Amino acid sequence: MAETEVAEPAQAPSSTGHPEAVTEHVEESTDPQTETALTHPSADSTLASTEQQPDGSLKKTKKIIRRKKRPARPQVDPAAIKSEPPPQTGTVFNIWYNKWAGGDREDKYLSKHHAPYRCNIARDSGYTRADKVPGSYFCLFFARGMCPKGHECDYLHRLPTIHDIFNPNVDCFGRDKFSDYRDDMGGVGSFMRQNRTLYVGRIHVTDDIEEVVARHFSEWGQIERIRVLTSRGVAFVTYTNEANSQFAKEAMAHQSLDHNEILNVRWATVDPNPLAQKREAQRLEEQAAEAVRRALPAEFVAEIEGRDPEAKKRKKIEGSFGLEGYEPTDEVWYARTKELEDAEKAAKQQKELEAPEQRLLIEDSYTQASSVPPAQPEQKADQGGIFSSSTIAALQGIAKANVPIQPAAQKSDGPLVAYGSDDESD
Repeated sequence: MAETEVAEPAQAPSSTGHPEAVTEHVEESTDPQTETALTHPSADSTLASTEQQPDGSLKKTKKIIRRKKRPARPQVDPAAIKSEPPPQTGTVFNIWYNKWAGGDREDKYLSKHHAPYRCNIARDSGYTRADKVPGSYFCLFFARGMCPKGHECDYLHRLPTIHDIFNPNVDCFGRDKFSDYRDDMGGVGSFMRQNRTLYVGRIHVTDDIEEVVARHFSEWGQIERIRVLTSRGVAFVTYTNEANSQFAKEAMAHQSLDHNEILNVRWATVDPNPLAQKREAQRLEEQAAEAVRRALPAEFVAEIEGRDPEAKKRKKIEGSFGLEGYEPTDEVWYARTKELEDAEKAAKQQKELEAPEQRLLIEDSYTQASSVPPAQPEQKADQGGIFSSSTIAALQGIAKANVPIQPAAQKSDGPLVAYGSDDESD
């Protein structure tokens, strides 16, 4: 570990009369145990200490430990990788699927071989080319502990976090999901259900089996719940993040715990326990509420959750509805508020839909308008009359108008005849 000291000139004496000297120690860590993976690429540690000098002055020492980005190391030697066909487990080798077929009578789980490699997160994590590309996927061979490319890999070499969000149709490695699970609950999985629980079979049962399972599977992410069935030798491991469960499934496939067993890691089916279903429904509700909380303004969320003192005061004053000492419940308050908002919105829409007032069109209105005399001062109506002076003036204007009147059609005398008929009897 290289250490360099940078001494700054002593500062001016403080109000207490003691001069202070500041010395910075800058350390650059290159030890693999103190290096930080890409999840914290720019994490710096600062340690400050104050020492009393013999002359009464104070000496401040600040130590800065700068942790460099560590490149991902190759997990295996590229020259040691050989392309060999899988061991014979059947009678016919299928070149399309690159596996043996015809061994259905044999227990396929007993014929599994132990994985030759295993990922070590503390030693193998680091930055790669994928860190410069947003939305990159994780390296499948890194999860299995056999990636030979190191920092030149085009995929991420680290653990997934809650900030790594992918399309529901693919997993964290970029592989397409299917509409349903396989018969053996293996493979990539289904996009119809968010599965965070792994089924771990063929466990060597001991007294501390729960601690052993928790120690091995906690390497791949935060675990929410672990349940071990000692009578059957199986365990169910539930992660808080779906991407971590996908990573752990590939990392622990054909691995072993503290003994020489070969684990059978698959996706777990839906738990028929009503308590588990209720817990899952509650988790989904909390997740949806958190998403809504992030989408709404902070002031509105504080008012709904009752953390806004001004909203509480306004609710206490306006929500009493004129009744002294009455404090409405949240249902009554929000129902009344919604009713007022709906009424205001309906009035606004009704005003927008109403057409502006238009003058009715009357036949020959232009003739009447031209014949109406200018406005004259109102005259006193006769004491015995039934019409007002304005009505009489309007009637006089209509009478003076030269409105052409078409004569009524003359009524024909005699029976109807058929014109243009060739019959002489007409």
